[in-house]
Amino acid sequence: MSQSKLSRRLTQAFGILLGVVIAVYVLRGLGILTFIPGGLIVLLLLGAIALGILGYLQKKLWRF
Repeated sequence: MSQSKLSRRLTQAFGILLGVVIAVYVLRGLGILTFIPGGLIVLLLLGAIALGILGYLQKKLWRF
């Protein structure tokens, strides 16, 4: 069963945003990006989780 274009976009956005969150978190831990507040990293992580949930719901329930 093939994925719809919207589901594919949501999955890609989830992966990219999660990758950015992990990279920023690691770089902040190493002291390179110390100016980024922890709250921003949490918001990025919550955004990635929300995209993942929307992608799952669109794929399994909404079918468009």
